[in-house]
Amino acid sequence: MKKCTLALGCFWKPEENFKNKPGIIETEVGYAGGNNPNTTYEEVCAGDTGHAEVVRLSFDEKVTSYKKILDLFFKMHDPTQKDMQFPDVGTQYRSEIFYEDEEQKKEAEEVLSETNKLLNGKIKTNISKFKNYCKAEDYHQKYIEKKNR
Repeated sequence: MKKCTLALGCFWKPEENFKNKPGIIETEVGYAGGNNPNTTYEEVCAGDTGHAEVVRLSFDEKVTSYKKILDLFFKMHDPTQKDMQFPDVGTQYRSEIFYEDEEQKKEAEEVLSETNKLLNGKIKTNISKFKNYCKAEDYHQKYIEKKNR
């Protein structure tokens, strides 16, 4: 089992979109890339922590590849927007791929480059080393699923 962490706007919708994809074992929402190892939703929303809202995926690489997940990542949001996704504005809503090792970094760079060619060089997605991940509060986990019950 492998893990990857992606920021593509408010974390509720990406979690919902990824959870039933082949090979995805588990989804969890949280915050990553900021200045401290611990933070809260309120602190992240204030815009001073440097964290992005993220979905953290556990996946079976025998069923799906990291590249396939990245392809879905670029299709699930608008990577040409800087520090926002649709109505949500702020650095916590940025587009970012957090890599866990050099292999993930290399694949992320390749997929971003390929996608950027298709989008005429307009991609604003960052690629950064995974750091300071903090699981989001329980009420954010499976939020859309809970609301639809």
